Amino acid sequence: VQLQASGGGLVQAGGSLRLSCAASGSTFIIDNFGWYRQAPGKQRELVAVISSGGSTTYTDSVKGRFTISRDTAKETVFLQMDSLKIEDTAVYYCFAEARAIYWGQGTQVTVSS
Repeated sequence: VQLQASGGGLVQAGGSLRLSCAASGSTFIIDNFGWYRQAPGKQRELVAVISSGGSTTYTDSVKGRFTISRDTAKETVFLQMDSLKIEDTAVYYCFAEARAIYWGQGTQVTVSS
């Protein structure tokens, strides 16, 4: 399974970004689809995940600001990030769970003051 992430960039605090991650090459249904992030000097943390049934889970720090969604037909997951904070600055990695866990390349999100 190949994952192609896009949508990162530089934004001012309070702004918005939308990340996308498209999967290809999977012969199995993607169960969980989501995003981790890793800030400099910190461990990678789960940001949000959406199941094949549409159930969503968010880390506490992004609840109410980030929204995860997926287009099952296109095997794409989205992360709408609103009210961005400086502490959201990190490299964001998408992942897909389809019998095994697959990772996309990271996309940098930088939030400036």
